[in-house]
Amino acid sequence: MFIAKWMIAFVAIYGGLGGLIFDAVIPSTACQHIRNPKWPPHAKFHNGQTMLLGFCNAAIAIALLFALPLSLGSFLLAAALAEAYFLCMLMAPVFPGTAWSDPEFVAINPKPFGIPVQKLLSLLASAVVLIAVLIVIV
Repeated sequence: MFIAKWMIAFVAIYGGLGGLIFDAVIPSTACQHIRNPKWPPHAKFHNGQTMLLGFCNAAIAIALLFALPLSLGSFLLAAALAEAYFLCMLMAPVFPGTAWSDPEFVAINPKPFGIPVQKLLSLLASAVVLIAVLIVIV
């Protein structure tokens, strides 16, 4: 369970800090999110909500993994919390009017293998969580 625990911790930290760093700190990506002057205040509100939710999920997952004696139940709950941020990102396009990128940034945002980078990173994070869970339960 040792390796699986660290795999979940990595995904939780990436989800918890990644959103804050990419959406609010790094100038080239923050200008597409919370620092985008074209975004209305309510869109920025929900971006802030999403960043903080990812951070809270990560904090609880890390606490479950390291502050308490680890059981299968607490491990699976930590995995679910770490995965929730990425699962929601992958499911967000089901809502009308959503896109992986605003039109003015489509050309500059990377698309490795033709996949929007946020989607690819979310799929990779989800795969890490799945592998970690399989290591523990199989």
